Amino acid sequence: MIASGGALWLLLGADLSWVWPLVLLPYLLRHLYFLAKLTRLIRRHHRLAPPFPGGLWGEVYRSIAQYQQRGRKGRKRQIRFTRRFREAANAVPDALVILDKQHRVDWANPTAATLMNVHWPQDSGRPFVDLLPHPDLKTFVEAGDDVRPIEIAPNHNRATMLSLRITPFGERKRQRLIVGRDITKIYHLNMIRRDFVANASHELRTPLTVIAGFLENLMDAPATPLNHRRPLVLMHNQAARMRSIIDDLLTLSRLEIHERPEEQGAVDVPEELHLILQEAQVLSNGRHRVETEIEDDLLLLANQPELRSAFSNLIFNAVKHTPEGTEIRIRWSWGTDGPELRVRDNGQGIGPEHLPRLTERFYRVDRARSRESGGTGLGLAIVKHVLNRHDARLLIASEVGQGSTFTCIFPGGRGISRESLERPSAPTTAAAT
Repeated sequence: MIASGGALWLLLGADLSWVWPLVLLPYLLRHLYFLAKLTRLIRRHHRLAPPFPGGLWGEVYRSIAQYQQRGRKGRKRQIRFTRRFREAANAVPDALVILDKQHRVDWANPTAATLMNVHWPQDSGRPFVDLLPHPDLKTFVEAGDDVRPIEIAPNHNRATMLSLRITPFGERKRQRLIVGRDITKIYHLNMIRRDFVANASHELRTPLTVIAGFLENLMDAPATPLNHRRPLVLMHNQAARMRSIIDDLLTLSRLEIHERPEEQGAVDVPEELHLILQEAQVLSNGRHRVETEIEDDLLLLANQPELRSAFSNLIFNAVKHTPEGTEIRIRWSWGTDGPELRVRDNGQGIGPEHLPRLTERFYRVDRARSRESGGTGLGLAIVKHVLNRHDARLLIASEVGQGSTFTCIFPGGRGISRESLERPSAPTTAAAT
């Protein structure tokens, strides 16, 4: 009896094995339905909205709906930010142009159409140098120099003078942001000022030379009364000081005529520094302790008279404007970015409020002391102009009571080793280009 019952159950179990697929089929079909529905909604970019199915698929649908909602909010924020950016860019009085990696126009604000003849979106994808032709513009864009601007008069409006600045950005700094500013009024004012200074200096030079000559004759004449000699000496000193100011003004005017030096070659900086130091020792008359650290093998591709003027101004300023007993250290070496001249003293230092204006014409930290030392207030302005013409920069660091440091930093490509220059096969002309 028991044996027959077990056999019956085995028979029934064997017969019911086909039932399990039928039981699982609705479950699988439900999952496939919701998966296909979700795939169709995502493919058509439909928004998932309640009611959501129950169970696990409900959690999946709800999570995707929350993700879509966050995405929509992010896109709205991005649209608002883009709109505000364009409104701000359109309100800027300067011309703004964004170039892609191939230096083609990617975007431009309305002011660029007026100043640069770049219309967006009509000119989108066109090379920037084709829209604003200029001999130096291609090199300027490729170099991406964000320190020095370039001034051009565009062909579509020659009466306008533009100052262009460029900023590399994006992946590997291959894109460019170009900012163009209308400097026509400033440019013409500078031209008037420069012409006036040059003409006035030339006109004053001749009568001052005559006055100084007569004063020298009167001082040396035996018939001149003794009580007249001191006033004559003072007059002669002031005439000499005035002549020094005029010479510096003429130097500045000459530097402003051309943006770059006309003649450049390998300048023996160590030899020039030794000659300047000899003059500085005479000027100091033993009142200062001068220490030097000069790399004799390091030369510079530059204009020799201009370079001598800049270096002598820096060194003579250290002698003139620091008290007796000051230690002056002069170093010519290869720095982090290129050749460097560093003039350092441990004098009274300069207050931080004066540092931004030190290279202005006639600016003096202490007017009384500058007059006593014979300073013209033009030395650092000359230094700045010379360095700009040589793609170099001037760094000034100072602290009251700790001294001052003036550093001239030149591009690495201007450094020349004496050994390479003296080789018969040395390509010196390549360095000049």
